[in-house]
Amino acid sequence: MKIYQVDAFTDTLFSGNPAAICPLDEWLPDDVMQKLGMENNLAETAFFVKQDDGSFHIRWFTPTVEVALCGHATLASAYVLFHEMGYKDDVIRFQSKSGELVVTRNGDMITLDFPANPPKPVDPPEGLFEGLKISSGEVMFGGWDYVVVLDSQEAVEKLDPDFLTLSKVKARGVTATAKGNDVDFVSRCFFPQSGINEDPVTGSAHTIVTPYWSNVLGKTNMTAKQLSGRGGFLQLEIKGDRVLMSGKAKLYMKGEYFI
Repeated sequence: MKIYQVDAFTDTLFSGNPAAICPLDEWLPDDVMQKLGMENNLAETAFFVKQDDGSFHIRWFTPTVEVALCGHATLASAYVLFHEMGYKDDVIRFQSKSGELVVTRNGDMITLDFPANPPKPVDPPEGLFEGLKISSGEVMFGGWDYVVVLDSQEAVEKLDPDFLTLSKVKARGVTATAKGNDVDFVSRCFFPQSGINEDPVTGSAHTIVTPYWSNVLGKTNMTAKQLSGRGGFLQLEIKGDRVLMSGKAKLYMKGEYFI
């Protein structure tokens, strides 16, 4: 069976967020797809199957769990369809656990149309500040993740989490964010609960932090960087109850796997 590895939210190899993409003619058993996610050992492995109406049903697996939404592996899946599988239209419709996701090709940019998940203020859960090794910060929860707003980009860059403690916070993960120095905002995303200590670039987290920063900055169009070691760049737009996130992708590898 065919497999591709694509670096998403970047136009440079060895940066952005790598995803394994596995097109299927029909679904494999869930436990086999989960084992493939473990074997690939990337933040996400995406599987998709073409539907009778021309759309594609997509699912995403980390090394340990299936998730309800993943941005970078959706962008990478669209890249594979556009550039490796001969998909001719400029619009792809993916059906998912988070509803229909529309992906559009604009030159060498790929735009994801995802549901917004505006975060709401909450009290910090046990282990959150201890896991991030900080004493304070504005805390919110949106969709699946806790969000902690820090004072500066430098504060986000300096984070050195205790992942064992952070893994006990009951959520998919934790995003730390702040105003950016040369972009509108920056972030880092930690998901030890899902088998990923730090995710390089996280589209789904931007469905949470983009509405927040849109309200704070009074802007609907923004730029963002994720400050992981690999790094990534996103162009973002709030459009009603949707977040449009655009980025580029780069093919790293293609091959076959045998099961």
